[in-house]
Order: sequence, then C-alpha cells, then structure tokens
Amino acid sequence: MALPSLFSLKGYPGILRLFRLLHPGIGLKRWLLLASLGIAIWSVGITFFARQFISLRNPDFLTEYAETPFAILLLISGGLAIVGGLAGLYRTLSPLIIGRPTLGSLGETLYTRRSRERGPRIVTIGGGTGMSVLLQGLKHHTDNLTAIIGVGDDGGSSGRLRRELGVLPPGDFRNCIVAMSDEESLLPKLLQYRFTKGNGLEGHSFGNLFLVAMSHITYSFEEALSESSKVLAVRGAIAPATTENIRLSAKLTDGTYIEGESNITSRGGIVENLYIDPPTAQAYVPAVEAILEANILVLGPGSLYTSILPNLMVSGISKAIMETKATRIYACNVATEMGETQGYDVSDHIAALQQHTNPEIVDWVIVNNNIRDIGKEFKGESVHLSYIVENNPQIAEGDIVDIDHPVRHDPHKLAKLVLEVYEGKVSSTDFVK
Repeated sequence: MALPSLFSLKGYPGILRLFRLLHPGIGLKRWLLLASLGIAIWSVGITFFARQFISLRNPDFLTEYAETPFAILLLISGGLAIVGGLAGLYRTLSPLIIGRPTLGSLGETLYTRRSRERGPRIVTIGGGTGMSVLLQGLKHHTDNLTAIIGVGDDGGSSGRLRRELGVLPPGDFRNCIVAMSDEESLLPKLLQYRFTKGNGLEGHSFGNLFLVAMSHITYSFEEALSESSKVLAVRGAIAPATTENIRLSAKLTDGTYIEGESNITSRGGIVENLYIDPPTAQAYVPAVEAILEANILVLGPGSLYTSILPNLMVSGISKAIMETKATRIYACNVATEMGETQGYDVSDHIAALQQHTNPEIVDWVIVNNNIRDIGKEFKGESVHLSYIVENNPQIAEGDIVDIDHPVRHDPHKLAKLVLEVYEGKVSSTDFVK
C-alpha cells in the first residue's frame, strides 16, 4: 500500500479529523504545550538530581552542590506546569467526554463548540412559535443568545396559571427553553407533554407546571428560568421583557375596543392601535443590558400584535433598541395570521411596527420570496413583497419558508440569512408594485 502524501490526506478522513483538534481557537494546543513544557522542565530537573546521585566525590549532594536548589526549582515548576496543562485539557474536554464521542467526532464537536462560543451576541424579541423556530436555527451558530419574551399571554394553560397563581405566563418561555436546549434526552419532550385528562390538569403542559413550581422554590420567575436553563443545557439566556403583570388591549378599525391577548386574536378584526396596561411597565434590566450589548437584534418572527409589539411597547425596550449599535433586523412573517394580520403585505407589517414604536426601529427587514399556495389545511395566505414608500429599511429577501409547513420559517434558512445580513453578504432589494 502506498504511503499517504504529505499534502494529500483526502483518503484518510480520520487523520484529517484529528488535525481539527489543532485548529486555532480550539483551546487544546495551549494546554498541550504547557504540559509538554512541564515534562521537559521536570526531565531537566531529574537529570540534575541524577548527576548528584552518580557522583562519587561527595554523597552529601543536598548540602554541597549548588545545582541542587536549582534542580528542586525545576522539579516544582515543571510539576506545576504539567498539572496546569492536564487541568486545562480536562476542563476543555470534560463536557464532551460525557457523550463519549469517537476520536474523530471529538475534534469536530470541540471545533463547533468553540466556534459557537465566539459567535456574535444575538438578541431576539418576540414570543410564540415564530421565536422558537428562529432560536432553533440560531443556536447552531452561537451560544451568545438572549431571548426576550413577552408576558401578555392570557389564554390556555399559561392564562389559567397566570390568573390562579399570579405568575408570569410560562408557555412562551417553555417553548424557548426547549428550542435553545442542547439536551437530546427525553427532558425536552417531557416539558412539552400536555395532559389530556385529569381534574385541574387537563390542558396544562408539564413544562408550564414545572416552571411555576421552580418559581415558587426559587422565589422568583427569573431565577426559575435560570435554573431550568442549566438543567436543560440551554445555549444562551431567556429573559422576560418585563416582570410586571401587563394586559393587552386593542382598538380595531371599526372602533371596537378589545381587552386581553386571546380576545384580540379570536375577535378577527383589523387592529388600528395596540395598548399595554400599565402603560408605564418597566423593562427587565437584564433584557435592556442584553439589547445594548448585542451585535445582532432580531424582532420576530411571530404574531405581530400579540407577540412582537407588546415587548417593544414596554418602557425602556424601544429606547434600548434605538440606542444599541447592533444590526437591527425585523423577520417578517411568511404568512398572514387570522385575527391579526389578514390581508397584510410586507409594507403593512413594517408600517404597524413603525407606528407603534419608532420610524427607524429596524435597519433591515427579512422577507420570504418563495411565495406559495399555503393550502387548505392552513389558515391565512403568503405575505407578498411590496413597495415601501417612506422610512424604508433595507430589504433582504430569500427562500426561508419551511417546505413542509408553509406558514412558518425554516429555522436553518432563516438563521443563515440573519447572519448573512450581519456579515454584509446581502444586498438590499428594491421592490416595486
């Protein structure tokens, strides 16, 4: 068998994977070098001692020879270097050893992990299914994620727990924890399990009950989120937009006023103005700090009036968005939503966003250009591209729809386009009627 060429190792993938362990930024080389240096120093120290032992001139070398203190110093410093190098290797590799990857996958896994640790600081603002989809894609690119979630939900299991126990509605938080989790066991599935029977249990998800129980044990919902994230190995942080118990209300174009998030959706009218009560609700400080420190800020995707805008109307959130140096992106929905955005095109979504916040709230808008027939099994219709007259943000278009579920984004396509916008790889599109 011919030996592999020094410059051609394509036929030896195992060797190539091993080289991945030495890739810059992995964090192994420094510890290997330190341990190797320690072994070298320790070996020199041993050599000096050996010289003393074989000397026949004076057996009392510990007091006579000037080399002895130097040898002791070498042994101590070399030993410390060896211990430090091995400890560094253990800290680097121990999180991966639990999964017992093969030697080849270890390099790939470590490389990917280090890449995510150095990834951009991304903050997402919203809630619901759209937010979960986005997070599923972004978590493969960075560990520096912060999901800011709204607290206006008053329907379903979350609404019942909110009314009966006075806690923040846990549903959207549970979904984001599962979406950002690095845990591949049954735990994420357990959190999403919903009881179908039982007096008082029917309709509740286990994850909602778990978060409520954790909030009582830790004495705060924020601490419950933190501890739950640790258990499920969540990549990043999850924070409420506010810790105050806000309630949504809306004025429809026919003059009707509706109170409650669930009622806004079920009413089926066209929203003219959205309000939060109390209007002076203060933003959660860590959420504001995350926005100010972000490299990328993504609004949506998700229900425009009940998931995205309520967060932006919290005092301090919109202000932080306008002050941040992050690339500000609005991920427009790929489909309209019954009860909120029937008949909306891209410009309608942007106009509503600007009306309730600031005309310059975002720098970019991500839109889907794979316009398809949603099908009879789904409600709503595809959101069409449109001409934007004033306060026109830059437009990034792409095929970002989920092939199997055309009312939702594909998580990986959407995350890829978000990062391409941030990296300057996308040119803005001008739409005409």
